[in-house]
Amino acid sequence: MFKFIVLSAVLALTVAEHLQHYISAEGGAEIKSYVSDAHPDGSYQYGYETSNGISVHEQGAGSHQASGGFSYTSPEGHPIQVKYIADEHGFHAEGAHLPVPPPIPDYILKSLEWNAAHPEEEHEYAAGPHAAGPHGLFKH
Repeated sequence: MFKFIVLSAVLALTVAEHLQHYISAEGGAEIKSYVSDAHPDGSYQYGYETSNGISVHEQGAGSHQASGGFSYTSPEGHPIQVKYIADEHGFHAEGAHLPVPPPIPDYILKSLEWNAAHPEEEHEYAAGPHAAGPHGLFKH
């Protein structure tokens, strides 16, 4: 039994020594600053910065609105910065590295303008001879 304990201890020390080589530089990051404030009215703010260049901040009012941002350096060495707003309209993030949708084509914009200017011309589609049902496509 004594030999088993000694052998287990030696094996554990050997494995631990080898694991030290696999810890990345990010694993040793320290928190340089930290803020976390919550108020009775539901508003809050929090943020932190680490020694490896990560920065996060957010503030919110009530339960349906938050805004903030974060930054870090990508594995390729590029600075990444994101600002965001989250509210009743959803989550909206901005950052130079994020894709941007193409502009809406003019013919679509004109069509939307025409539809808004002529709401009286919108009709509901009536079921015709090809409608599903007892006299349509699906006869029993």
